[in-house]
Amino acid sequence: MKRTTSLPWAASVLATLLLSSPHASAQEADLGAARDLYASAAYDDALAVLNRLRSAAHPPGQARTIEQYRAFCLLALGRTADAEQAIEAVVVSDPSYQPSEGDVSPRVRSAFADVRRRMLPAIIQQQYARAKAAFDKKDYSVAAAGFSQVLVMLTDGSVAADAMQPPLSDLRTLAVGFEELSSKAAAPPPPPPPPAPVVVAAPAAPAASAAPRVYTPEDRDVVPPVILSQVLPAYPGVVPVARTGRIEVLIDEAGFVETASVATPVSSNYDRLALAATKNWRYTPATVNGVPVKFRKVVQVSITPTK
Repeated sequence: MKRTTSLPWAASVLATLLLSSPHASAQEADLGAARDLYASAAYDDALAVLNRLRSAAHPPGQARTIEQYRAFCLLALGRTADAEQAIEAVVVSDPSYQPSEGDVSPRVRSAFADVRRRMLPAIIQQQYARAKAAFDKKDYSVAAAGFSQVLVMLTDGSVAADAMQPPLSDLRTLAVGFEELSSKAAAPPPPPPPPAPVVVAAPAAPAASAAPRVYTPEDRDVVPPVILSQVLPAYPGVVPVARTGRIEVLIDEAGFVETASVATPVSSNYDRLALAATKNWRYTPATVNGVPVKFRKVVQVSITPTK
């Protein structure tokens, strides 16, 4: 890749960033400018901004993005060992993340794939151990979510071969059983009967602040979100006939899934896996006039018959 560090525009941006204040909005601006520097092939300048952000206090949600673009820049600069450490940090922070084909070169995608293939088996075993510890402590809600996450990660193509043999094949069997037990144990008891109504004159409540608007594909003034990672788990078991479902997700201003619900179910077991997978979905957020906004979309789920 081309290495550029002497662009007047890049130097101007870098000088401005070095004088910016450390509050959250400035950090968001710095991160956006680092992306622009990377896109313009000013890799050294982008890396300087990213290293400064990395060493300073920053929101937890920025850590993965900082390491992601550090890895991009380091690979472009030929610093393979340093890039691999940055990729490892990304995988630990978000095991499901894979750079999209439209954003990076095949070489970068290959580097991420190699690290994920090496690290995911251990990460899956660690996640199972955490879920089992929660189960043993009778923290069934946490355990159910953890075992669902194990099952989702086992469907990742990077571990397809490892998932078919011990120890991961054994973990799949155990995780399916413990997930079902945890989900049943975590189910809330039926609510008590409502008390007799009591009429009490209450003071007038202050006016509630308006909730942020949620946009949909029907809104013509919104730029819809772009998928970065939206992987559905494989169906556990034999599929005799095709099945179709729908999942409705609310994507927040940072591109994360805020809420998810099953609009059209496939099966109770698979629906739980699919909803757990939405926690790892990532998007470039929807925007209106360049400002990130909340966006509601429906994801089609298609299960093909087992051959």
